[in-house]
Amino acid sequence: MTTATRSASARPGGRSARVRDAVHRAVTELICERGADRVTIPLVAARAGVNPTTVYRRWGTVPALLADVAAKELDADAPPPPTGDLRADLAAYAEWDLAHLSRPGGIAFFRAEVADDLDERKAGLRECLRQVDDDLGAIVAAARAGGEAEPPPVEEIIDRVVAPLYFRVVFSIPGTDARFARRLAEEFLDGRS
Repeated sequence: MTTATRSASARPGGRSARVRDAVHRAVTELICERGADRVTIPLVAARAGVNPTTVYRRWGTVPALLADVAAKELDADAPPPPTGDLRADLAAYAEWDLAHLSRPGGIAFFRAEVADDLDERKAGLRECLRQVDDDLGAIVAAARAGGEAEPPPVEEIIDRVVAPLYFRVVFSIPGTDARFARRLAEEFLDGRS
């Protein structure tokens, strides 16, 4: 193995990927420590060990940076694929959604998206809702294909299962755990019967 080959294999993705990972890690740490409203590009750059101009050049603004980190998190942490069993799939999704919100920085990113009236944050929030719609739409379609005569509309699932989870996580309500998330989904379906 040549020195060039050894160096390349030791750095998969190269400098650009390392910078992005360091910046994303810095953003998550700072949000957990300070809250999203106190994150600045100079703080992120210092924590990531890069020049602030690197961050400004690549992301431009803090909202754009937050949106990029949130999008990467969504891509990396996909919900369980639907099986066609509506009860099991919705319970698994609710448990996954709670875990996703509860990860380091999870709810802080959500709070950052809804905190301001900036167009970039609105775009991030719309993307988040689109992803939830897609995920739940896949569950409903799989249930329908599996023989479920009348699965609930996605909007109703959002109102009765997803929204209460977000509310409980935002306000740190005790007892909001995996068992609660599964029960919320199951009771929603039982109430429709």
